[in-house]
Amino acid sequence: MLARKRSISISGHRTSFSLEDIFFDDLCHLAKQDGLSIAALVTKIDNERPRDSNLSSALRLYVLNAAKKGHFQAL
Repeated sequence: MLARKRSISISGHRTSFSLEDIFFDDLCHLAKQDGLSIAALVTKIDNERPRDSNLSSALRLYVLNAAKKGHFQAL
């Protein structure tokens, strides 16, 4: 399972992160479930993550925590 580099605009600047497709797909699912764009959800996660962690790790942990809490619903 290879991580793919993705670019996005958050908080007015371009940034990139690397995620495996399964994490990105789940992140998109969670964004849709919450009525958010993927950029809005990534911005939220970026704003809440500890400054000593990287964005890619924070995104993976967000998906993992949502799965552990049972936040995945059929769309």
